[in-house]
Amino acid sequence: MEIAHILDALYPLPEPSRQRIIAHVREIQLPKGHILFRAGKVETKICFIKKGIVRAFAEAGDHEITFWFGQEGDPVVSMNSYVDQQKGYENIELLEDAVLYELPANSLQELYLTDIHIANWGRKFAERELIKTEERLISRQFGTAADRYRDLLNNHPDLIRRVPLGHIASYLGITQVSLSRIRAAINR
Repeated sequence: MEIAHILDALYPLPEPSRQRIIAHVREIQLPKGHILFRAGKVETKICFIKKGIVRAFAEAGDHEITFWFGQEGDPVVSMNSYVDQQKGYENIELLEDAVLYELPANSLQELYLTDIHIANWGRKFAERELIKTEERLISRQFGTAADRYRDLLNNHPDLIRRVPLGHIASYLGITQVSLSRIRAAINR
């Protein structure tokens, strides 16, 4: 997925504004298993996924809790770092070899000051991230694990094929044994 398409999917930009952002972007390739963002660190970049899958997780004692997956076209950002220049609480791990577009957050902040179209793009970007977070929270609070699994199947079937079941179980807030039962019940 090309960077121009990813940017415009978030919020359409006039060509000159899009090119101003693209001038600050660099394409990087990283291997499966690489930790892109580390908890407890102020992140100074935003990434967009050209190719690959990532997961966001937090460590809780002796286990990890996965709370988000990203795939082609998705932004990868630590909102604590992006908004307040504070340490992030999440780790972001590459689940496949990945190609990412990397954008320094300070460059984007400077562009916000000089281009109203980019400032509006940034507002829409933050609003969409807020909505995604709200949807995940509501799903966790009101939906069952089976409902969340069905939602993954319906809206992101490729994740089921590409992400290890242990991470999916963690995302759903259940054990792998419970996930196996849910899958068996749905496949009947």
